[in-house]
Amino acid sequence: MKIEEAIKQKKFKSEFHRMAVNLVYTVAWMNTNHNSVLKKHGISTQQFNILRILRGQHPKPATVNLLIDRMIDKMSNASRIVDKLIAKGLVERTVCPEDRRAVNVLITAKGLKLLSKLDVEMEDMEESMKTLTQKEAKQLNELLDKLRG
Repeated sequence: MKIEEAIKQKKFKSEFHRMAVNLVYTVAWMNTNHNSVLKKHGISTQQFNILRILRGQHPKPATVNLLIDRMIDKMSNASRIVDKLIAKGLVERTVCPEDRRAVNVLITAKGLKLLSKLDVEMEDMEESMKTLTQKEAKQLNELLDKLRG
């Protein structure tokens, strides 16, 4: 569906304006789809992002600063998100033995099990993106990287 149809707007100031609106609309569409999967498991996109970072680090722990550096949403409060994940039993926090001021965060077996379930559901969601070919997806990735400079 063209952006003009989706938001019922016929004209844009320029192709760059149309692109900006299209990107914002598409991100919202993707977030809605993403959130519907995550909501069933009681986690947010930011929590999912942290769990995936921790799985990538596993079995090594991560510091909160490493999580902040790698998070997609840079406006998130990583410490608060980690607290919520601890309450759910998905991660654990320990004092770093080398630096007692630092805190290590490690994904639990329960967190790894949840991500395994989510992997399957996210693959199903990605199927809806296969309206693009592999070549088109690569091109879009290159264009988005170029746009961010």
